[in-house]
Amino acid sequence: MTSETQQLPEGAVVGVVVTRHRRELLADSLKIIAAQTRPVDHLVVVDNGPDQSARDVVEAYPLPYTYLPSHRNLGGAGGFALGMLHALALGAEWVWLADDDGRPADEHVLQILLEEAEKRGLAEISPVVANINAPAKLAFPLRRGLTWKRSSAELGTDFLPGIASLMNGALFRASTLDVTGVPDLRLFFRGDEVELHRRLVRSGLPFGTSLRTTYLHPDGSDEFKPMLGGKFHAQDPENEVKRYYTYRNRGYLLSQPGMRKIGALEVIRFGLYFVGVKRDPKAFLQWLKLVRQGRAEKFYRY
Repeated sequence: MTSETQQLPEGAVVGVVVTRHRRELLADSLKIIAAQTRPVDHLVVVDNGPDQSARDVVEAYPLPYTYLPSHRNLGGAGGFALGMLHALALGAEWVWLADDDGRPADEHVLQILLEEAEKRGLAEISPVVANINAPAKLAFPLRRGLTWKRSSAELGTDFLPGIASLMNGALFRASTLDVTGVPDLRLFFRGDEVELHRRLVRSGLPFGTSLRTTYLHPDGSDEFKPMLGGKFHAQDPENEVKRYYTYRNRGYLLSQPGMRKIGALEVIRFGLYFVGVKRDPKAFLQWLKLVRQGRAEKFYRY
């Protein structure tokens, strides 16, 4: 059912899912979202690819929803921005984010996140993001100092303050978004969640990851190539489009307050990777070009 005039209850949670051309994966995600023991009060689905519409998939969702087709591909950044603003306009007090290629690990995820956020007085809380094909492993490696954690068991059993994956099961208070804003449309995709994390850190608001619950996502660790015995890693996506947005947006990110100190180290790290490990100086020059483009805020589409 669609219910734009629905009166949301006090403490309402509005889910936001962004999708594009992934009908089967979206259906799997919506199925487990609908089964949550603490039901989502309203679901907003932003469809960035209505040329292969997911409308019928969303219409099968059994709880109140809004389907928002975008006839311009806004990317993950713009899609989440549109969905989050719509959720706020509906009167959400909590906004729960999910991508179409991932899903909550079970029906208790939202309930646990709300309990933890209330108990700890958090502005945002995330679940552990695990590999959908091997849930004991993390979907993305997590750096702690000079070591990289690759399994859930290495993180502990309770709570990680100040660490969060923001688009994969992340739960925001509406008042938090008043302070941080929503993702930056200009980034399109890749790095938009890092930029929002940067704003969240600088806000001083309390946030973190609950180790009591999990969100499942396809493995993304293959992009992170090890160097120097695994003490350092360099992100090297498998295709040109992903590399373009990853490196361009990284250049912008490293020019922003709160991230500038690591900018010089990035040049050394990626220089070592492309020249010393990959033996591809041209790739390093392309990396430099894209980083400079992002730093200059030249956000041209690929």
